[in-house]
Amino acid sequence: MQKVKGKRLSLLLLAFALLGIAPFASLQNARAQQQRRPRGGAEQTPTRNTAQTETLIRNATILTASRGTLQNTDLLIRAGKIAEVGQSLRAREGARVIDATGKYVMPGIIDCHSHSMMDAVNELSLSVTSMARIQDVLNPTDVDLYRELAGGVTTLNLLHGSGNAIGGLNTVVKIKYGRPLNEFVFPGAMPGIKFALGENPKRSNFPQDPARRRYPATRMGVGEVIREAFTRARDYKSGWDEYRAAQRRGARNLIPPRRDLQLEPLVEILEGKRLVHAHCYRADEILMLIDLANEFGFKIKTFQHVLEGYKVAREIAAHGAGASTFADFWGYKIEAYDAIPYNAAIMTRAGVNVSLNSDSDERARRLNIEAAKMIRYGGLTEEEALRTITLNPAMQLGIESRVGSIDRGKDADLAIWTAHPFSPYARVETTFVDGEIFFDRQQDLARRAELERERRTLEAAEPNRAPGQSGTPPALPRGRRTAYTHDDDVWDGGDQ
Repeated sequence: MQKVKGKRLSLLLLAFALLGIAPFASLQNARAQQQRRPRGGAEQTPTRNTAQTETLIRNATILTASRGTLQNTDLLIRAGKIAEVGQSLRAREGARVIDATGKYVMPGIIDCHSHSMMDAVNELSLSVTSMARIQDVLNPTDVDLYRELAGGVTTLNLLHGSGNAIGGLNTVVKIKYGRPLNEFVFPGAMPGIKFALGENPKRSNFPQDPARRRYPATRMGVGEVIREAFTRARDYKSGWDEYRAAQRRGARNLIPPRRDLQLEPLVEILEGKRLVHAHCYRADEILMLIDLANEFGFKIKTFQHVLEGYKVAREIAAHGAGASTFADFWGYKIEAYDAIPYNAAIMTRAGVNVSLNSDSDERARRLNIEAAKMIRYGGLTEEEALRTITLNPAMQLGIESRVGSIDRGKDADLAIWTAHPFSPYARVETTFVDGEIFFDRQQDLARRAELERERRTLEAAEPNRAPGQSGTPPALPRGRRTAYTHDDDVWDGGDQ
């Protein structure tokens, strides 16, 4: 009898457990769906139909960025990759077919200098913050991501700000808006780090308490901070090299060196495992960093902004560095006064790999027009200009084998445009990332009426009503937050 009761009790407990699991699983599914739903802008649910793994784009003008322009050409996407590029291609039954007659297809735009989806830009407490990671402060619901997809942008290099001589670690992402954060991170992208020279790291344009003024305060101080950090990193590397050599010899009772998270990224630079992206403006500081890098035996991968790069273009090319610059944005502070619109073209002709970046959530949506300006200022060819926002930044980030051009076997990161992307009248119709649609203009337009109704409903809700004449107006936010967010805007809720 006791055995029967025990069996019944066991079955009852098992039933309760199963009943408990079901609601929990439903809750988890609901949370997952909510996380996939974008916030703000038009809702776009990326296609994940496993049965529809193919997309055939027919009869488009394809700007390859590597092999010129292909007229009246088809493009076949299969399993997230570019499977074929040619004429009269065929897809399997059930594939998505897009008629692109009269339209243009180009590679997804790559922004080599972005601060989108970052909830913090600068860690200003120290001059060397190489232990800080941008990946820890990313917001996948930032509506700017959706707007950038609407401008044909698919990949971002998310950089720490320029408030430090040696800043934090970067993160390269694909814009998979509406997906969990772990799906954003670009697999296999070379890790990098942000350096900065000039007015920003020496804090010359920002009010500081003299009693708490942070070193360095001059350009030579900025150089010394970087040199001292690499001197410590070289010694740190030697300690670990000796420890590992002793391990290989079979030595016993070894005590490993103490780990230093500030120095480990600098050791990776010395070993060629981490790329340096250096904020700069003036020619003299560009040469200073080249000399310092040569002294310690590493390479600068990109000079960012580099507005006086045209003055030292040959030296930049000889070092093997790239340049990620603006088309025509300057004059906002003293060290940006000597810029010229021919900067990108002059560096290109000197053999420098040049890209155009946004450093702005607003400019990021119009990088196609920034590239078009280089045809006017400096006479770059159409393909050279196109590469400044596609293949060249891909090379600067070490991801050119995956993205940056329309070639067989590369990731299907691309955009369909209504006209030539260099036309101010061109619009993006569809943006693909890994072969999936993350922006569709027709769906966007269809959703706008619904979103407007939702907005009116929210505005009418009691918590959102405007205060009456006798009410207390809402407090204004502290500090400033402008539409243009870039390296030099260090507003993180505190420092201004």
